[in-house]
Amino acid sequence: METYIDVLLVTANVGSLFDNVAEIESDWLRELFGTVRIHKPRFVALHFQEVGGKDYMDNMGHAENFFWNIESSEEMRDFDRVCVYVDNHFKNVDSFTALGSMYFIHKSLKNIYQYDFNVKDFKAVSGHKYVGSLDGVTTVEKEKFVKNFWPDFKWSRKGFMRTRWIIHNQGLDLINVHLFHDASNLIACNASPSIYSANRQKALRYVINRITDSSYTPLPFFLFGDFNFRLDTLSLVQNLSTSAEVQTVMKDCSNDVEKIICEEKDNEHKVLLHIETKMFAYLHQAVFREDNGRALLKYDKEITAFHDVITEEEILFPPSYPYSEDYTKPTQYMNTRCPSWCDRILMSHTAKDVIHRSNDGESRVVYNALGPNVCMGDHKPVFLSFALKTNGH
Repeated sequence: METYIDVLLVTANVGSLFDNVAEIESDWLRELFGTVRIHKPRFVALHFQEVGGKDYMDNMGHAENFFWNIESSEEMRDFDRVCVYVDNHFKNVDSFTALGSMYFIHKSLKNIYQYDFNVKDFKAVSGHKYVGSLDGVTTVEKEKFVKNFWPDFKWSRKGFMRTRWIIHNQGLDLINVHLFHDASNLIACNASPSIYSANRQKALRYVINRITDSSYTPLPFFLFGDFNFRLDTLSLVQNLSTSAEVQTVMKDCSNDVEKIICEEKDNEHKVLLHIETKMFAYLHQAVFREDNGRALLKYDKEITAFHDVITEEEILFPPSYPYSEDYTKPTQYMNTRCPSWCDRILMSHTAKDVIHRSNDGESRVVYNALGPNVCMGDHKPVFLSFALKTNGH
């Protein structure tokens, strides 16, 4: 008999949360718990990236506290089984990813198993399990990207973490992923697609190949995390500056570009767009928020290379990054990067098939950002709520 289990998946890059814990945390948690209350899931998966923030050596204690505040909250009290996996082994530079994943199972959910990658079998889930160092943990697979993915740039904490589940006889792979960012806006403008986009594509293809290889039986999978997907910057800049005069300012005594300035031809030569390595200041920032930034979705091209294996629900929310970290300006973007849909929940075509959609077209599927009017840090978390088709009880 086909039954449905309500599932909530959330991805959140929490780096700037840990850098501003005192100001942001209570609002952040309130938004998360409000979403749980509205959607009433019986299985919740939270995927975090950049756990501990920039000063992770100092902030890992805050991170433990943050996870405990979620786990011990009144709102989550009916989830009687909890699995928390945090890669907090920051001294191990070669493998540290700063990823954290939390899974909550509601007391009404009887039939749930988690995969042990060592014995290659599923085991019933019980109790509360918090794992700090992931060395030797057999229910999670974790990998940091190797250096040759990103040969020209500083090697950073990027990689993926995978768990496998059976929920009422329906198997699922859940993968927490963090891909490479754009180091320089100026380099991102050089070509379409950019060099960064090519590197992300290589890394994502690697992850997909890893989770669909023949080591384990393939399952429907959800990939959710900070993909760092950016808009096709060159095409976007050309479009934004069609009616402007473009000046390229070179650095003294070198052939390197220092900045690109686009001035409106009329309107007193007002600066329309100013780009530097870590600056992207566009005069009419509202275009990224109006109608949820829909006019810019055509520049969101990085996923198209993967349409053979992954798909996504329709995006109906504004770019998830980079929001102002000033908690009095929760809907403003920072002028550091071009706003983009970095935080995503992607799925295999087989996963899309196990999402229940009602016959009358009234879908219970919700794909949205958390805390649109509250400061959540520089990334707005993104969630997917749906009913999972399962067989049995």
